[in-house]
Amino acid sequence: MTTAREIMTSTVACVLDTAAMSTAAVMMRDLEVGALPVCREDGTLIGMVTDRDIAIQGVASELPASTPIGRLTNMGIYSVDANAHVTDIFNIMSEFQVRRVPVLDGDRLVGIVSQSDVARERSRKETGEVVGQISELRE
Repeated sequence: MTTAREIMTSTVACVLDTAAMSTAAVMMRDLEVGALPVCREDGTLIGMVTDRDIAIQGVASELPASTPIGRLTNMGIYSVDANAHVTDIFNIMSEFQVRRVPVLDGDRLVGIVSQSDVARERSRKETGEVVGQISELRE
């Protein structure tokens, strides 16, 4: 049984919800990622923010670069336990149309599983089905 811990990327950075929008954008650039987990000062995961959130909700809405990133954070977060089976991750990605799933050990963020992590683990057919479901337009 393959678990989240076995396929996750464990070098995951978390941006504080009080950090400026520009700080989150610089972190994404420097880390070469399109999304970051957002945490409170105590390390509690509260959501995710994507480069698209910054572009659409922040820049296009003409918010100042100093706007706290927590204001743009998607609070509807779907996470998995580090011992969750890869099939559970597939199901979350498909059902909720998310491309990245934070991995928790108790309350602590220990990694993130992305589509590419899952793709390396599963067959092409399974991966294609999940990517299709994630990308499918829903009303």
